Amino acid sequence: MDILKVKNVSKRYTNHVALDDVSLSVPEGTIYGLLGPNGAGKTTLIRIINHITAPDSGSVEFMGHPLTASDVVNIGYLPEERGLYKKMRVGDQALFFAKLKGLNTKEATAELRVWFDRFGISDWWNRKVEELSKGMAQKVQFIVTVLHRPKLLIFDEPFSGFDPINADLLKNEILRLRDEGATVIFSTHNMASVETLCDNITLINRSRNILSGNVNEIRGQMGQGRYSLSFEGDPASLLTALGDRIIDHSFEKEVNSPVTNAKLLLKPDVTIRETISLANNSVDLISFDRALPSMNEIFIHTVKNNEQ
Repeated sequence: MDILKVKNVSKRYTNHVALDDVSLSVPEGTIYGLLGPNGAGKTTLIRIINHITAPDSGSVEFMGHPLTASDVVNIGYLPEERGLYKKMRVGDQALFFAKLKGLNTKEATAELRVWFDRFGISDWWNRKVEELSKGMAQKVQFIVTVLHRPKLLIFDEPFSGFDPINADLLKNEILRLRDEGATVIFSTHNMASVETLCDNITLINRSRNILSGNVNEIRGQMGQGRYSLSFEGDPASLLTALGDRIIDHSFEKEVNSPVTNAKLLLKPDVTIRETISLANNSVDLISFDRALPSMNEIFIHTVKNNEQ
């Protein structure tokens, strides 16, 4: 079941088209990456999903019905631009936001204490927000975003400002929330996070959806014909043996080693068994594997092709 369906949504601001006939579907219980260059339209789409603004045309369905203002209680939103009241104490601030989400003081305090312990910030409960580092303030905002256990969580650049250890902590919490039944949409420029976290993605460029699908399937489709291999021997001999089976290639010699690493793009009708046999007869083959493109490579390639 899809928890969210965006159907042919368009939005214009004066002379600027922010979204142009964008559609996507977010399966329930998954982590969904919303990707795109700056200014592509991601934030506008997030604002529409949060019922902050309305589309000029098209529709949004949430849990099988048209999205309404009352659905916002089931959506947790962590915007890229954070906002905490600097003069308030951290615990009071967190309780304030928890009550806005419908929790009473007793249950909110109990839940917050658990989260503060988990994030290692319990000692800061009575300190003022202005004393927090950027990363610690972000932990507080993450906690108040997820505290009421909404069915849909939307994170805009959630890893910004975090060191690697805390970024890893946050990734594990996002996975845990997904495993406990939440659906997560997150917008990020960190493609490594997309590979490790996302089940599905949509890539928006120039206000349009230019790529959607399952992450593994997209990498597999775009990796057709791409292979990596390691060998000892003469690269020229390998090229001669494979001949016109190769569309493109690159070689990189390992330092202080007889081993050469290569990347090959083969023609679609080439059989792998024959390729391995020909390669092994010309050089000493060490390894031969499919070379799936990274999400970073896919992002750059797809956006550049869209702009031509």
